[in-house]
Amino acid sequence: MSSRRRASLALALIVTLAVPPPALAQPRPQPQAQSPVVSAEFTFDTAPYPQVHASTLVETRAGTLLASWFGGTHEKNPDVSIYVARYEKGKWLPAKLVADGVQPDGTRHPTWNPVLFQPKSGPLILYYKVGPDPESWWGMKITSTDDGRTWSRPRRLPKGILGPIKNKPVELPDGSWLSPTSAEAPGNRWSLYFERSTDRGKTWQATPHVVSPEGLMAIQPSILFNRDGRIQALARSRQGALAAAWSTDNGKSWGPLIAVDLPNNNSGADAVTLADGRQLVVYNHAAHHLSRVGKGGIRYPINIALSDDGLTWRKVATLESAALPAGYAYPAVIQTRDGLVHISYTWDRRRIRHVVIDPARLPRGDWADAPLAAPAVPPPPAPPPYVP
Repeated sequence: MSSRRRASLALALIVTLAVPPPALAQPRPQPQAQSPVVSAEFTFDTAPYPQVHASTLVETRAGTLLASWFGGTHEKNPDVSIYVARYEKGKWLPAKLVADGVQPDGTRHPTWNPVLFQPKSGPLILYYKVGPDPESWWGMKITSTDDGRTWSRPRRLPKGILGPIKNKPVELPDGSWLSPTSAEAPGNRWSLYFERSTDRGKTWQATPHVVSPEGLMAIQPSILFNRDGRIQALARSRQGALAAAWSTDNGKSWGPLIAVDLPNNNSGADAVTLADGRQLVVYNHAAHHLSRVGKGGIRYPINIALSDDGLTWRKVATLESAALPAGYAYPAVIQTRDGLVHISYTWDRRRIRHVVIDPARLPRGDWADAPLAAPAVPPPPAPPPYVP
């Protein structure tokens, strides 16, 4: 090799060694998942009654969000009445008393479990119960033709028809109404069934009670729509798990009631089929306390779970988990036309919480528990002395 060739190679080697090696590719930082919570608030700060429970939500045809609940001294007290509040311009207006349990002879019974229902046509309906207890109560309704501002006189439902017990009815593609119903008989005997109307609520037909080969006793079902055309019921049970049944004939008859893979602490839940086909349930992911098996247990935390088939569920979010004496109970859930999910629930029997969720932000993986960065909502002040 010539001296000139050796000098060229040496110079090339020096230049090569002088150039630093390329930096190793660094992993791109992953964006933090957005909280699915859009807002969280109470529907009121003060009220003329010390206890509230059993809220319900509806979006009216005019696009107004309404909530209703019962309030009074305490559940089962004769002064317990039904209240309705409107959500306007980003805030809840003061709730108005719309129904009580005063009878024609002057006696008074407590009211229970309001359920708001907006059919595709006709007036807005509020169903509720009146009676001394769930074993002997009866169904009532009032209606509104002005977007929930004023309400009709109460009307009793036909004999043997209770109306929706806790969760919302649905309107089926053929125009019939399907109401999720249940019964509580003496001796803690529970069963669920459905009431159907083909004439927009003028008359009703009750289905047979749903049987359970597993011995489940269930009440307060929600109605879901599966992608394969079946209708599903998801219900509270006394046996420690949420229970489900399916119908292939638009709710006229129902298959057996079986347990699904979510715990139930013998407290009410509610569910909705999202516009994208997923099933969403709001419930307490908690089991019975050993001393209270079958009698209701700790009602915290309160959670959201999703499912693609209504049978296999995945817990995806915890709304609240701090221990409260009466916990978080009896949720209601709807999806409004803007795609957002609205949830309400009893907060320690003293307030009604309203939480708005963007379902697109809910995790899709199995058993993820999303951290919720909800706006801080201070605990409500102690209620004022109650004056009946």
